[in-house]
Amino acid sequence: MSTTSPTQPRPATTRPPDDSTSPEATVTSQAFGHVLRAEWIKFRTVRSTSWSLVALVVLGVGLTALVCATSADWLASSDADESPASFVTWGMMIAQVTAVVLGGLIVTAEYGTGMIRSTFGAVPRRGRVILAKVTVLSAVLLVAGTVTAFVGYFAGNWFLDRAGVGVPLDGDGVLRSLFGNGLYLAVLGLLTLGVGLLVRHTAAALSIVLGLIFVVGNMAFLLPGTWGEWVAKLLPGNAGSGIVTPVNFNPEALAPWAGFGVFAAEAAVVLVIGWLVVQRRDA
Repeated sequence: MSTTSPTQPRPATTRPPDDSTSPEATVTSQAFGHVLRAEWIKFRTVRSTSWSLVALVVLGVGLTALVCATSADWLASSDADESPASFVTWGMMIAQVTAVVLGGLIVTAEYGTGMIRSTFGAVPRRGRVILAKVTVLSAVLLVAGTVTAFVGYFAGNWFLDRAGVGVPLDGDGVLRSLFGNGLYLAVLGLLTLGVGLLVRHTAAALSIVLGLIFVVGNMAFLLPGTWGEWVAKLLPGNAGSGIVTPVNFNPEALAPWAGFGVFAAEAAVVLVIGWLVVQRRDA
């Protein structure tokens, strides 16, 4: 009788994992465009974004038109001691608050809800997330700020023209100030974003930036001596604000473009520090 030897099972061949289809590889190799699109969706679908942009337009256009309407007759009189050009971007000074709010919320809102852990879990390269937030925020504020400044100018200058003291669009510093408002709001928002990365709390980030721009910046002019003068010149709000108005209110301030360069450099430093802290700190 013949005996049949049992068939030895063939060892299973193990295929090396396909790195291109593993979830980890899919996430880590994710194109920046996908991250950018995700951040844009998050930014535009949050209710606070819509309300902040509406407030930007209402304040920037509405207050400029209101101040020009109520001041036109006075500016046309012999008692006026101010240039009409100082009024055509007046509302944008108050509209700066909306850029601070948007800059803070784009990052601190996720820390407040804990969503930031999901964001960094989906995109482990945290620098891409920060770069996407920077791109979305700066683009929105640049466009919205510039458009609002131009609409506010046309609305306010209509009243000035009727009083005979209109400010021409090609007047000294007018176009620079209108485009400058968009640039200033974009950098102001980025400064707040950087502070938000550091403090991770909405109220703290907004308080720090608003206090620095509107309170500390004005109080610094009380500092004595040459060193106090330079401290006041170089504070972010004072350095950058020269670009947003056609009229230079402080002859000792930095030139508009030079001051904006200092302001942008200061915001960049805060952003880099925030990026380094995010890399080393748990979400």
